[in-house]
Amino acid sequence: MNPTETDIANRKPIWEALSKFYLDTELQEEDFKEICKTFHKSPYDLEEIMDIDRYEVFPVLQMNLLSVAGEWEGFDKDWLFSKCQKNYKKRTSRLFKFWYRANNRLWYWMKKDYWERVKKRNEKMHQYIKPFLHHFLW
Repeated sequence: MNPTETDIANRKPIWEALSKFYLDTELQEEDFKEICKTFHKSPYDLEEIMDIDRYEVFPVLQMNLLSVAGEWEGFDKDWLFSKCQKNYKKRTSRLFKFWYRANNRLWYWMKKDYWERVKKRNEKMHQYIKPFLHHFLW
């Protein structure tokens, strides 16, 4: 897969936001607010963002979840973007997808609470946005 510059530009904020799930720290409500805002501004729906996590970010950062003293301040953006871009190019490989889908299932519990909070916040956002748009567009 040869990503376009637009693909990569659209993914960079998502990669950075998702990387926070892998820090050795407890995310706060303000963190979730910023993460969800980033997701909402992107051209991707939540399912695609979860796939970006599964196949592009998780393979790069999963070891930080398992580390006794993992990174807690943040990952170097250039390093993160370079690694995630390589995984983005591999996404069409069946073996790659199979391996990381299985691996993600094994370790998903470590970020499950984060995804549940994101989903709830996303649902609330849509509850308020739809009536607002309906009011002004119709």
